[in-house]
Amino acid sequence: MLSHPHPHPGEPLCDEDEFAELLKELVATYAPRLFAIVQERGERVDGRIAAWGLAFEDEVEVLSVDNGSRPTLRSPERALRGFSRRPLVSARVVWVDPDAADPPEEA
Repeated sequence: MLSHPHPHPGEPLCDEDEFAELLKELVATYAPRLFAIVQERGERVDGRIAAWGLAFEDEVEVLSVDNGSRPTLRSPERALRGFSRRPLVSARVVWVDPDAADPPEEA
């Protein structure tokens, strides 16, 4: 599906509903994984999100919440180096788990 980088006009592959389902499967298959770089001060004294990241198959994009820097790296673990340089500060990767979020409050 969409294997040619420059598609040419032609006959539809299928009907609209089936094509929408194919696109949904394509997105689900290749979606990046979301993670955070979390900094911890001391031994469980305080913690904060220092950056958000998207992990693709062969690289990661990281966005710092402080200065907006956006390095592209090979793995989430490589991003840790830049976030644990201060004394008494360590950093770790935390993968986003949508099921762990608090449910929204009813209005």
